[in-house]
Amino acid sequence: MGLNDAPSGERAHIVFFGVRNVGKSSLVNAVTGQETAVVSDAPGTTTDPVRKAMELLPAGPVLIVDTPGIDDAGKVGDLRVQRALAALDEADAAVLVVDATRGPTPFDESLVRAFQKRGVPYVIAENKGDLLGEGPAPAVALERDAEGCCKGRVRTSAATGAGVADLKGVLATLITCTKSERRLVGDLLAPGDVVVLVIPLDSGAPKGRIILPQQQVLRDALAAGAFPCATGVEMLPALLEKLSAPPRLVVTDSQAFGAVDALLPADVPLTSFSILMARYKGDLPAQLEAVQALERLADDDVVLIAEGCTHHRQCDDIGTVKLPAWIRDISGANPRLAFTSGRDFPADLRPYAAVVHCGGCMLSAKEMASRLQRAREQRVPFTNYGMVIARAHDMLARALAPLS
Repeated sequence: MGLNDAPSGERAHIVFFGVRNVGKSSLVNAVTGQETAVVSDAPGTTTDPVRKAMELLPAGPVLIVDTPGIDDAGKVGDLRVQRALAALDEADAAVLVVDATRGPTPFDESLVRAFQKRGVPYVIAENKGDLLGEGPAPAVALERDAEGCCKGRVRTSAATGAGVADLKGVLATLITCTKSERRLVGDLLAPGDVVVLVIPLDSGAPKGRIILPQQQVLRDALAAGAFPCATGVEMLPALLEKLSAPPRLVVTDSQAFGAVDALLPADVPLTSFSILMARYKGDLPAQLEAVQALERLADDDVVLIAEGCTHHRQCDDIGTVKLPAWIRDISGANPRLAFTSGRDFPADLRPYAAVVHCGGCMLSAKEMASRLQRAREQRVPFTNYGMVIARAHDMLARALAPLS
């Protein structure tokens, strides 16, 4: 991903659902203008969700997701259906593709109920409309369904391209209307404020670039009209001396909390990139309660450490080495650890005494919210890397103060 590319976690996710052989993949290809998904007359060609990033004007950057048929069968088919349903966790908007010559099936009706339950706005795309021989497609209408969920309907033909522009227009409207005005750091700053970003270039830093949350905080600070300055830990005192006034805010890598705290005057607000991500994509009060729950862990408890992406593990890896040590320090116990990465997040969290999750920069806000809600429904404490690190360094009060 380049610096000018929108990361997948910041793109609205539009997920295509439906039974087999209604033309989902053909319609995805028509919408994206590329051979994004493999198309075949054989049912069940799509075996895993397929993702394609694109621009959908005027909504902006989106991620199109094609899913397996919801009516697949057999052992392998059941797994495909599970993958399809799991994609609901990331859907900001859904497209339910039905065969215009047959109409909705009971599987389609169950999908609509799932959209309504999760509050996902949706469009019913009556595909293969060219086979009806009825002339021009009817006008598209946006309305609220009986459950208050925003929905649209459009007749399309992936074969001729009819209705595809209408479908894209409806999706852009849905995304624009439901887009959140969340800010990472911009709402904490005023034009002209100086914000110092402490970005260690140690063995854990990626070669030749800075990590995504640091990029995003920098970009949002610029959008707020603030003056972001970046430095490593060692040069922080020299930077502060060059400023004519104390910075409005200092944001540090969580692992440098202790070192930065020692170098920074007590009256200068300090937080971390990870805690900003916890606020941006999560429920900060709930995550604070979850950190406090770590103090009550016992040796037989199991803690799930979850990352939203996959990366090469180092000998001092934060997720598998450092966090377990900090959790043991906080709890005074020796709990067992389990690990997941990417989209492999358990549906059943009840075996775990707590979940410690990364900032989720590669996951959409919708998917992070779904994971949080799953933990809440199952009464499992769910917190964030940065919150745990701040607690381990006795920095929670200071790190959260700028956000109150």
